[in-house]
Amino acid sequence: MFEYSGSIHMHSKFSDGSGTVQEIANHASESNLDFIILTDHNTLKAKAKGFEKWYKETMLIVGYEVNDIKNRNHYLVFGTDELVGTYEKLPDGDLGNRLSAVEYVKEIKKKGGIGFLAHPNEVRNHLKELPAYPWTAWESEDFTGMEIWNHMSEWAEGLNESNKLQRLLHPLKSIVAPSEVTLRKWDELNDKRKVVAIGGIDAHAHKHSIMGFEFEVFGYKILFKSIRTHVFVDNEIKKGETNNFEPDKKQIIDALGKGRSFIVNNYIGSGTGFRFFAEYDGEHFTVGDEIRFDPAKNKKIIFRTLLPSPARIRLIHNGKCADEITGLDCIWDSDEKGAYRVEAWKDDKGWIFSNHIRVI
Repeated sequence: MFEYSGSIHMHSKFSDGSGTVQEIANHASESNLDFIILTDHNTLKAKAKGFEKWYKETMLIVGYEVNDIKNRNHYLVFGTDELVGTYEKLPDGDLGNRLSAVEYVKEIKKKGGIGFLAHPNEVRNHLKELPAYPWTAWESEDFTGMEIWNHMSEWAEGLNESNKLQRLLHPLKSIVAPSEVTLRKWDELNDKRKVVAIGGIDAHAHKHSIMGFEFEVFGYKILFKSIRTHVFVDNEIKKGETNNFEPDKKQIIDALGKGRSFIVNNYIGSGTGFRFFAEYDGEHFTVGDEIRFDPAKNKKIIFRTLLPSPARIRLIHNGKCADEITGLDCIWDSDEKGAYRVEAWKDDKGWIFSNHIRVI
């Protein structure tokens, strides 16, 4: 399969971002990203105005982020060309969907779209200007996956008056790892059904004035250096070829929906070349796959992982660390059902987080 690196979850002037789509795309192209996914709030204006296309060797895909009328339950939507539900203006000027979260998630799936819970476990009350927007509609069973790592959420949740200036000046250094609460919830969900993961930057490039100086928080080009989602696709993508745009876009969206992907903090190091795969009964499996295990065959599943550079490797089975080593690669065998994934850490910071291989 072919590997491509992308950045997901960002906003332009079509909603609450400060940059134009063209400016965002230019920054992405300069950052050697293969694709980016724009997710303005409750609008597909960028697509309607023709901005979904190649920018040099970077593909810009237009999705959107929907929320309910209480401005909760933010949901990233890909793979559909229409807004689901009806909208009304909220007191702060934003829009909210009149459908409940359960309803719009179900309707998006019905129309062939896929969706990911955005920053699902946000918890912060210390800064009124940065309220939390957690996911509360956990009774829904139709969402594709969840955003397990959100740069803005982690940055904001660790923000206080004493470290504000430092975090404004060095927004990449404050990112450590996905929330343990989110990882635990993700693993628990995979005990019942396949729920895949992505990483997002949630870039708005907001401008703030501090001590008389204006700072751009979460500048697009800066955040393009942080959380990335790598996908595996079956066919090589011919970059810049307009005629192949739609099938190539579909390959990327399909890979995200199937969990044929992994998340990387690119600021720590490039994740290109990472692999986590399995062999069982003569067949090969990769992230996002499910293995039907038959104890009667008396064969074990062989798991393998490869890293582009040495790191602390953790094999996670059903939410618990089954093994931990330091190196470039590792091989494990198992005859137990459950959800398996790999984490790689460098200097006590999370670097790579794979999607699961589920054994059922």
